[in-house]
Amino acid sequence: MDIALLQQRLRSFAADRGWEPFLTPKNLAMAMVVEAAELVEIFQWKTPEESMALDEATRVHLGEEISDVLMYLLQIADRSGVDVASAVERKLQLNALKYPPGLPASGSV
Repeated sequence: MDIALLQQRLRSFAADRGWEPFLTPKNLAMAMVVEAAELVEIFQWKTPEESMALDEATRVHLGEEISDVLMYLLQIADRSGVDVASAVERKLQLNALKYPPGLPASGSV
Protein backbone atom coordinates (compact mmCIF):
# COMPACT_ATOMS: atom_id res chain seq x y z
CA MET A 1 0.00 0.00 0.00
CA ASP A 2 1.44 3.34 -1.04
CA ILE A 3 0.32 5.76 1.66
CA ALA A 4 1.36 8.89 -0.25
CA LEU A 5 -0.59 7.76 -3.32
CA LEU A 6 -3.69 7.07 -1.22
CA GLN A 7 -3.40 10.51 0.38
CA GLN A 8 -3.09 12.11 -3.06
CA ARG A 9 -6.17 10.25 -4.28
CA LEU A 10 -8.10 11.39 -1.21
CA ARG A 11 -6.95 15.00 -1.80
CA SER A 12 -8.09 14.83 -5.42
CA PHE A 13 -11.41 13.26 -4.48
CA ALA A 14 -12.07 16.07 -1.98
CA ALA A 15 -10.88 18.78 -4.39
CA ASP A 16 -13.16 17.51 -7.16
CA ARG A 17 -16.11 17.98 -4.80
CA GLY A 18 -15.04 21.26 -3.19
CA TRP A 19 -14.78 19.66 0.24
CA GLU A 20 -11.38 21.08 1.29
CA PRO A 21 -12.75 23.81 3.59
CA PHE A 22 -14.52 21.19 5.69
CA LEU A 23 -11.66 18.70 5.94
CA THR A 24 -9.87 20.15 8.93
CA PRO A 25 -8.05 17.80 11.30
CA LYS A 26 -10.76 18.46 13.91
CA ASN A 27 -13.63 17.62 11.58
CA LEU A 28 -11.82 14.61 10.18
CA ALA A 29 -11.09 13.27 13.68
CA MET A 30 -14.73 13.67 14.65
CA ALA A 31 -15.87 11.88 11.48
CA MET A 32 -13.33 9.12 12.09
CA VAL A 33 -14.75 8.48 15.56
CA VAL A 34 -18.24 8.11 14.08
CA GLU A 35 -16.88 5.59 11.57
CA ALA A 36 -14.98 3.77 14.33
CA ALA A 37 -18.27 3.42 16.20
CA GLU A 38 -19.81 1.85 13.09
CA LEU A 39 -16.87 -0.56 13.02
CA VAL A 40 -17.44 -1.49 16.66
CA GLU A 41 -21.16 -1.97 16.00
CA ILE A 42 -20.38 -4.90 13.70
CA PHE A 43 -18.96 -6.81 16.68
CA GLN A 44 -21.48 -5.63 19.27
CA TRP A 45 -23.09 -8.57 21.07
CA LYS A 46 -20.95 -11.15 19.26
CA THR A 47 -18.97 -13.68 21.24
CA PRO A 48 -15.20 -13.73 20.69
CA GLU A 49 -15.70 -16.85 18.59
CA GLU A 50 -18.42 -15.23 16.45
CA SER A 51 -16.22 -12.20 15.90
CA MET A 52 -13.56 -14.47 14.42
CA ALA A 53 -15.97 -16.26 12.06
CA LEU A 54 -17.84 -13.55 10.16
CA ASP A 55 -19.98 -14.44 7.16
CA GLU A 56 -19.02 -12.99 3.77
CA ALA A 57 -21.57 -10.14 3.80
CA THR A 58 -20.43 -9.04 7.26
CA ARG A 59 -16.78 -9.29 6.19
CA VAL A 60 -17.52 -7.02 3.21
CA HIS A 61 -19.27 -4.54 5.53
CA LEU A 62 -16.33 -4.74 7.94
CA GLY A 63 -13.96 -3.92 5.09
CA GLU A 64 -16.01 -0.85 4.21
CA GLU A 65 -15.93 0.44 7.78
CA ILE A 66 -12.21 -0.27 8.14
CA SER A 67 -11.67 1.65 4.90
CA ASP A 68 -13.66 4.61 6.18
CA VAL A 69 -11.58 4.78 9.37
CA LEU A 70 -8.32 4.40 7.47
CA MET A 71 -9.23 7.07 4.92
CA TYR A 72 -10.04 9.55 7.68
CA LEU A 73 -6.78 8.70 9.49
CA LEU A 74 -4.79 9.24 6.29
CA GLN A 75 -6.48 12.59 5.72
CA ILE A 76 -5.84 13.70 9.30
CA ALA A 77 -2.17 12.82 8.91
CA ASP A 78 -1.95 14.47 5.50
CA ARG A 79 -3.53 17.72 6.64
CA SER A 80 -1.50 17.74 9.87
CA GLY A 81 1.87 17.05 8.27
CA VAL A 82 2.39 13.67 9.93
CA ASP A 83 4.40 11.10 7.98
CA VAL A 84 2.37 7.96 8.71
CA ALA A 85 5.10 5.44 7.89
CA SER A 86 7.63 7.23 10.13
CA ALA A 87 5.09 7.62 12.93
CA VAL A 88 4.20 3.92 12.82
CA GLU A 89 7.87 2.91 12.78
CA ARG A 90 8.58 5.14 15.77
CA LYS A 91 5.59 3.77 17.67
CA LEU A 92 6.59 0.16 16.94
CA GLN A 93 10.03 0.90 18.36
CA LEU A 94 8.55 2.52 21.47
CA ASN A 95 6.18 -0.43 21.96
CA ALA A 96 9.08 -2.88 21.62
CA LEU A 97 10.82 -1.12 24.50
CA LYS A 98 7.69 -0.87 26.58
CA TYR A 99 6.59 -4.46 25.93
CA PRO A 100 9.68 -6.66 25.55
CA PRO A 101 9.26 -10.31 24.51
CA GLY A 102 8.48 -12.66 27.36
CA LEU A 103 6.30 -10.29 29.35
CA PRO A 104 3.05 -11.90 30.46
CA ALA A 105 -0.01 -10.75 28.52
CA SER A 106 -1.88 -8.04 30.37
CA GLY A 107 -5.01 -8.05 28.24
CA SER A 108 -4.09 -4.83 26.45
CA VAL A 109 -1.89 -4.08 23.49
